[in-house]
Amino acid sequence: MNHTPLTLLRSMFDEAVAAASPARSLSAHLPPPPPGRTVVVGAGKAAAEMASEVEQVWANRNHEVELTGLVITCYGHGVRTEQIEVVEAAHPIPDQKGLDAARRILELVQPLGADDLALCLISGGGSALLTVPADGIELNEKQAVTDQLLRCGATISEINCVRKHLSAIKGGRLAKVAAPAAVVALTISDVPGDDPAVIASGPTVADPSTFSDARAVLDKYNLETPRGVAMHLAAALEETPKPSDPSLKRSNVSTIVTPQDALEAAAVIAEAAGVRPVILSDSIEGESREVALVHAAIAGQILKRGQPIKPPCVLLSSGETTVTVRGKGRGGRNAEFLLALALALDGAPRVHAIACDTDGIDGTEDNAGAIISPDTLTRGQAAGVNAEDYLSHNDSYTFFQELGDLVVTGPTRTNVNDFRAILIES
Repeated sequence: MNHTPLTLLRSMFDEAVAAASPARSLSAHLPPPPPGRTVVVGAGKAAAEMASEVEQVWANRNHEVELTGLVITCYGHGVRTEQIEVVEAAHPIPDQKGLDAARRILELVQPLGADDLALCLISGGGSALLTVPADGIELNEKQAVTDQLLRCGATISEINCVRKHLSAIKGGRLAKVAAPAAVVALTISDVPGDDPAVIASGPTVADPSTFSDARAVLDKYNLETPRGVAMHLAAALEETPKPSDPSLKRSNVSTIVTPQDALEAAAVIAEAAGVRPVILSDSIEGESREVALVHAAIAGQILKRGQPIKPPCVLLSSGETTVTVRGKGRGGRNAEFLLALALALDGAPRVHAIACDTDGIDGTEDNAGAIISPDTLTRGQAAGVNAEDYLSHNDSYTFFQELGDLVVTGPTRTNVNDFRAILIES
């Protein structure tokens, strides 16, 4: 290999992120202009970048057709646009700014008629940003439930099931408000399985889940339910739109980038460096530290037996792991995965790894993730930071910060979930 192990891992991550850029994929999926108006709306970590790309492509193809609209993205993820307004708001806990902007999105699409088009740009992070609580639910109640869901270890499908049933815009409700206009949603998937009904809680997609399902999630994790939320879920007065709902008959969705696309792009970089790539899965879920144990076992089998592949090789995976927060430390699911992986490998030779969130933000910290090497634990001991103690306090960020092993990219303005690569040298 001409690369060092860590530069090769970083190159694979960078290419995975680049492959998920809207600039590479959006143009092929952009619909033609309708007879009437086109209003662009959307939300997510990639929403501003997608809006900018729409403006550029639209201007080249449809010089005389004007665009209007509004998209919501996270603080720090905005880009300059000319016609489509960009609003920055809070993620993952929603705030008033996001609520106000989401209400404006409903106001923009509500007057549209049969000759008009609502072009919806949807990416991961959209659930928190598209916040319009259902009648009777206050913003602070929605915030409290969201915080508990994020800390209890619930899967993204479970979290979004609850979100959809506390919302006036998610779970197909945005498309229902836009009817009878045509609705075209372009989505960037950040969820295991790439289900459009789960991506950003499917604002334009029929929802198969029910109020009963949402109540079951809260019961499963024994969460405290604010009064307005409890009353709304118990009353179950208006279900989310289902596949048979006539108001969704003109709503269509195209997923323009997936986690698999990012993994395949990274695999190309590995092959060019003479390293055999093995894509384990694009949809791994589970507790970060438990997923780390499985990855460590596979790496150990390769080192000991040359199975299922001989080194040099790299194990690639994606998906969305979870962290059940018990301590008061800092860290996201990728750093927690790596700290648990380092402990499980216990200094195994010739194994290096990277784990990062492709949006550039691991949880709510300023890093995308981190890296580990065979000497990670010994360097930690020399620096006076014990890996087991830091993992027990969910303080993986601080551990890797002390070692200088955080990966910091800033917002990437895309999001195809986690990226993990474990390199085993020959």
